[in-house]
Amino acid sequence: MELMVPIDSQSDCPLYEQIYEYIKNDIRKGRLEAGSRLPSTRVLAQNLKVSRSTSQMAYDQLLSEGYIEAFPCRGYFVCKIDELLEVKQKETAVFAQKKEEERSYQVDFSPRGIDLDSFPFNTWRKISRNTLVDDNKEMFAAGDTQGERALRMAIGDYLHSARGVNCSPEQIIIGAGNEYLLLLLSRLLGREMSIAMENPTYKQAYRVFCGQGHKVIPVKMDKYGMELKRLEASRADIAYVMPSHQYPTGIVMPVARRQELLSWAYRGSRRYLIEDDYDSEFRYKGKPIPALQGMDMGGRVIYMGTFSNSIAPAIRVGFMVLPEPLVSLYREKAGFFSSTVSRIDQHILYQFITQGYYERHLNRMRAIYKGKHDALLSGLKELEPFFSMGGEYAGLHVLLTHLKGMTEKQLVEKAAEAGVKVYGMSDYFIDTKENKSSSTVLLGYANLSEKDIDRGCRLLKKAWLQQ
Repeated sequence: MELMVPIDSQSDCPLYEQIYEYIKNDIRKGRLEAGSRLPSTRVLAQNLKVSRSTSQMAYDQLLSEGYIEAFPCRGYFVCKIDELLEVKQKETAVFAQKKEEERSYQVDFSPRGIDLDSFPFNTWRKISRNTLVDDNKEMFAAGDTQGERALRMAIGDYLHSARGVNCSPEQIIIGAGNEYLLLLLSRLLGREMSIAMENPTYKQAYRVFCGQGHKVIPVKMDKYGMELKRLEASRADIAYVMPSHQYPTGIVMPVARRQELLSWAYRGSRRYLIEDDYDSEFRYKGKPIPALQGMDMGGRVIYMGTFSNSIAPAIRVGFMVLPEPLVSLYREKAGFFSSTVSRIDQHILYQFITQGYYERHLNRMRAIYKGKHDALLSGLKELEPFFSMGGEYAGLHVLLTHLKGMTEKQLVEKAAEAGVKVYGMSDYFIDTKENKSSSTVLLGYANLSEKDIDRGCRLLKKAWLQQ
């Protein structure tokens, strides 16, 4: 049968989700009858003008939820859905969601928060006021499409001294957050490029790639990061990695594995590594790990960073360092896009960096986060016989894995009953079959006071150790 699905390429919703939702609703409403045969993923992809991986992901989701079933050599068929059961399940899901929304937590160990109480408001206000003094009309005119050159030079100087990144201002592109820069990169490289991602990984990047129609291949990790044999077997064109502090596992990739990744990239004519260096500023043991980009002698590493963690998420300034061979391609395919960060914000950030405020702010935040980090480890000390800890020497969260058989779901639920919100590792897996951490939860501490951290730890001990 032919199946036409309305696709909105301008929507924020990924293409595979649009296909999945449309087919699911047709099955629920009876427009697709039980037993009817669906087109193959190849035919559907051709009809909708999307990649085959996009149609496959939509079918995989429908399969996992029981709306369709697959028979070898025959194809995909619509399952019989019990209407009463569906309504019951829907009501149960709505009730559970409402219950979760209504539940109030005494302590929320969010791994994505930062300490906004320590934001340098007075400094930022002073620089903002100086930027607009004397009716500075230039700030309101269109600027450089790659971002203000002065800011790009300041970022390049900082990256070289702090992260060992080697680049010129011409290689740096400034954008409103990494999501936008990934969209730009997708246009640059082409949607036909397949992307390997660590499993588990940063889901927002995964959603962006899928939404752009890329084939995304989850690659299992070992204790050193992405496994090279599995990366080779994936036949991917690009590998998206977080070598300095993998999110969410906290793994720091050793030099040997980084060299192996570079060798992999050099063996293909169009292979690239995307290095997401999202929170390298915060490390509590040993020296900072230099960026993978600094080791790249062949122009294959695309380096990405952001000021969201180091300053504030609302700043919405990210940056991407392209290898020199891609700079001319950028100007050809995307150089006409206007910068998505206002010149005023760029100038404020430029002053913040060049006048030494950024370095002082980082030093202060490292000390604050180190205090919170130590308070959390101290508070969790009594859990050591029952839990193993990971990722505790860098970043803004730690991992706890129960050693005595309690599942992730039980850990989350027991914590919630005690008024504490923790986050399950399973939420970060692309391929859930590879989830071997079903007893692992994440505890972030950046947006909590040391007093709240202490209280949260006491509540968790009571919840998890009480028999």
